[in-house]
Amino acid sequence: MKLRAAVVVLAVLCAVLGWKLRAQTAEQQGPSSVFVPDNGQVASEQDIQLLRQDLRSQKQKLIAENLPMTESEAVKFWPVYNKYSEELKQFNDEKFRLAMEYGQDWATLTDDQALIYIRRWLEVDTDAHQLRSKYVPIVSQALPGKKAATFFQLDRRISMMIDLQLASQLPLARPKGQP
Repeated sequence: MKLRAAVVVLAVLCAVLGWKLRAQTAEQQGPSSVFVPDNGQVASEQDIQLLRQDLRSQKQKLIAENLPMTESEAVKFWPVYNKYSEELKQFNDEKFRLAMEYGQDWATLTDDQALIYIRRWLEVDTDAHQLRSKYVPIVSQALPGKKAATFFQLDRRISMMIDLQLASQLPLARPKGQP
């Protein structure tokens, strides 16, 4: 039950982040802010970075609440988790940058640009998958098998939820003239 409540909180944070990313244009507000046409509000780059930091903090809290560990397991696991999170952050930073870029350019994308964008997005997903695979044996040295599996299940569920929220806020790349 704790997981469901925490997931709701995380979903709300993701929705706010996605909302702040949606339908922006560089021409309207410049590169350091995000314009949200629904209500005309502008979110600064700093606001968005604070929101992303809060998401990372909520993710760590969710994992702590749903992955019971002994003290000795925790002492081994959390440094591994912190290193993993720092490496994963690089991929999430790139995914965020791609989403920002897409949000700025989606209305004027050419067919070639749309294909380049989706290839880059898929490359980041592949890199994140490879990182998770790299960390399976490392985490399993800190935690027994079922707990290590639980960690990766939690990590993947949370990541998928964030990805879904982000993707749902980005407009589809449609041919000109189609709604």
